[in-house]
Amino acid sequence: MENDKIINTITTIFNGADARDWRKVKAAFADEVLLDYSSMNGNPAATMTPDQIISTWSGFLPGFDKTHHHVSNFKVNQQGDRADVHFTGIADHFIGQSKWTVEGTYDVEAIRQADSWQVTKFRLNFEKQSGDISLPQKAAELASSKK
Repeated sequence: MENDKIINTITTIFNGADARDWRKVKAAFADEVLLDYSSMNGNPAATMTPDQIISTWSGFLPGFDKTHHHVSNFKVNQQGDRADVHFTGIADHFIGQSKWTVEGTYDVEAIRQADSWQVTKFRLNFEKQSGDISLPQKAAELASSKK
Protein backbone atom coordinates (compact mmCIF):
# COMPACT_ATOMS: atom_id res chain seq x y z
CA MET A 1 0.00 0.00 0.00
CA GLU A 2 2.69 2.52 0.99
CA ASN A 3 4.84 1.46 -1.98
CA ASP A 4 1.95 2.33 -4.31
CA LYS A 5 1.63 5.77 -2.69
CA ILE A 6 5.36 6.38 -3.07
CA ILE A 7 5.38 5.30 -6.73
CA ASN A 8 2.27 7.42 -7.39
CA THR A 9 4.04 10.49 -5.96
CA ILE A 10 6.98 9.93 -8.29
CA THR A 11 4.86 9.29 -11.39
CA THR A 12 2.86 12.44 -10.59
CA ILE A 13 6.04 14.46 -11.12
CA PHE A 14 6.61 13.01 -14.59
CA ASN A 15 2.94 13.06 -15.62
CA GLY A 16 2.58 16.60 -14.31
CA ALA A 17 5.64 17.73 -16.25
CA ASP A 18 4.33 16.12 -19.45
CA ALA A 19 0.95 17.86 -18.95
CA ARG A 20 2.66 21.11 -17.84
CA ASP A 21 0.52 20.83 -14.69
CA TRP A 22 2.97 22.55 -12.38
CA ARG A 23 0.55 22.46 -9.42
CA LYS A 24 0.73 18.64 -9.43
CA VAL A 25 4.49 18.69 -9.77
CA LYS A 26 4.86 21.12 -6.86
CA ALA A 27 2.63 19.03 -4.57
CA ALA A 28 4.84 15.96 -5.09
CA PHE A 29 8.01 17.73 -3.95
CA ALA A 30 9.06 18.50 -0.37
CA ASP A 31 9.94 22.09 0.59
CA GLU A 32 13.57 21.45 -0.40
CA VAL A 33 14.78 18.95 -3.01
CA LEU A 34 18.28 17.89 -3.94
CA LEU A 35 18.03 17.93 -7.74
CA ASP A 36 20.86 16.17 -9.57
CA TYR A 37 21.15 15.98 -13.34
CA SER A 38 24.96 16.18 -13.17
CA SER A 39 25.46 12.88 -14.98
CA MET A 40 23.73 14.37 -18.03
CA ASN A 41 24.60 18.06 -18.06
CA GLY A 42 27.68 18.35 -15.84
CA ASN A 43 26.04 20.92 -13.55
CA PRO A 44 26.49 20.13 -9.87
CA ALA A 45 23.57 18.89 -7.80
CA ALA A 46 21.68 21.70 -6.08
CA THR A 47 19.17 21.99 -3.29
CA MET A 48 16.14 23.79 -4.70
CA THR A 49 12.59 24.67 -3.76
CA PRO A 50 9.73 23.23 -5.84
CA ASP A 51 9.16 26.71 -7.29
CA GLN A 52 12.79 26.88 -8.44
CA ILE A 53 12.57 23.45 -10.05
CA ILE A 54 9.33 24.37 -11.79
CA SER A 55 10.80 27.66 -12.97
CA THR A 56 13.68 25.73 -14.57
CA TRP A 57 11.47 23.05 -16.13
CA SER A 58 8.79 25.50 -17.31
CA GLY A 59 11.50 27.52 -19.03
CA PHE A 60 12.42 24.48 -21.12
CA LEU A 61 9.70 21.84 -21.45
CA PRO A 62 7.01 24.08 -23.02
CA GLY A 63 9.39 24.57 -25.96
CA PHE A 64 8.67 21.01 -27.00
CA ASP A 65 5.43 20.21 -28.81
CA LYS A 66 5.06 17.34 -26.36
CA THR A 67 7.04 15.15 -24.01
CA HIS A 68 6.44 11.66 -22.73
CA HIS A 69 8.21 10.21 -19.71
CA HIS A 70 7.94 6.47 -19.22
CA VAL A 71 9.09 5.21 -15.82
CA SER A 72 9.14 1.57 -14.77
CA ASN A 73 10.89 -1.18 -12.80
CA PHE A 74 10.44 0.51 -9.43
CA LYS A 75 12.43 -0.86 -6.52
CA VAL A 76 11.20 0.71 -3.27
CA ASN A 77 13.07 0.42 0.02
CA GLN A 78 10.84 1.96 2.67
CA GLN A 79 11.94 2.30 6.26
CA GLY A 80 9.41 4.12 8.41
CA ASP A 81 8.76 7.63 7.09
CA ARG A 82 11.59 7.48 4.54
CA ALA A 83 11.91 5.64 1.24
CA ASP A 84 14.64 5.19 -1.34
CA VAL A 85 13.42 4.36 -4.82
CA HIS A 86 15.35 3.24 -7.89
CA PHE A 87 13.68 2.99 -11.30
CA THR A 88 14.20 3.18 -15.05
CA GLY A 89 13.21 6.19 -17.11
CA ILE A 90 12.89 6.98 -20.81
CA ALA A 91 11.97 10.51 -21.84
CA ASP A 92 10.86 11.33 -25.37
CA HIS A 93 10.77 14.99 -26.43
CA PHE A 94 9.17 16.11 -29.70
CA ILE A 95 9.28 19.19 -31.90
CA GLY A 96 7.41 18.58 -35.14
CA GLN A 97 8.59 15.26 -36.52
CA SER A 98 11.91 15.42 -34.65
CA LYS A 99 12.49 13.44 -31.48
CA TRP A 100 15.13 13.49 -28.76
CA THR A 101 15.22 10.60 -26.27
CA VAL A 102 17.03 10.43 -22.94
CA GLU A 103 17.45 7.12 -21.11
CA GLY A 104 18.71 6.32 -17.65
CA THR A 105 17.80 5.34 -14.16
CA TYR A 106 16.70 7.48 -11.24
CA ASP A 107 17.44 7.43 -7.55
CA VAL A 108 14.76 9.22 -5.57
CA GLU A 109 14.30 9.76 -1.88
CA ALA A 110 10.88 10.48 -0.41
CA ILE A 111 9.56 11.24 3.04
CA ARG A 112 6.10 10.72 4.50
CA GLN A 113 4.36 13.94 5.48
CA ALA A 114 1.11 13.15 7.32
CA ASP A 115 -0.64 10.73 4.92
CA SER A 116 1.26 11.60 1.74
CA TRP A 117 4.76 11.19 0.36
CA GLN A 118 6.98 13.97 -0.98
CA VAL A 119 10.23 13.75 -2.91
CA THR A 120 13.34 15.17 -1.23
CA LYS A 121 16.01 13.91 -3.64
CA PHE A 122 15.72 13.46 -7.39
CA ARG A 123 18.78 12.15 -9.26
CA LEU A 124 19.05 11.08 -12.89
CA ASN A 125 21.73 8.51 -13.71
CA PHE A 126 22.18 9.32 -17.39
CA GLU A 127 22.86 6.36 -19.67
CA LYS A 128 22.36 7.59 -23.22
CA GLN A 129 20.56 9.93 -25.57
CA SER A 130 19.45 9.44 -29.14
CA GLY A 131 17.67 11.22 -31.94
CA ASP A 132 18.00 14.93 -32.64
CA ILE A 133 20.30 16.13 -29.87
CA SER A 134 19.86 19.75 -31.02
CA LEU A 135 16.24 19.73 -29.79
CA PRO A 136 17.00 20.85 -26.21
CA GLN A 137 18.53 24.10 -27.47
CA LYS A 138 15.63 24.64 -29.87
CA ALA A 139 13.13 23.96 -27.08
CA ALA A 140 14.83 26.46 -24.76
CA GLU A 141 14.69 29.12 -27.49
CA LEU A 142 11.04 28.36 -28.27
CA ALA A 143 10.09 28.37 -24.58
CA SER A 144 11.76 31.75 -23.98
CA SER A 145 9.98 33.24 -27.01
CA LYS A 146 6.61 32.13 -25.57
CA LYS A 147 7.11 34.11 -22.35
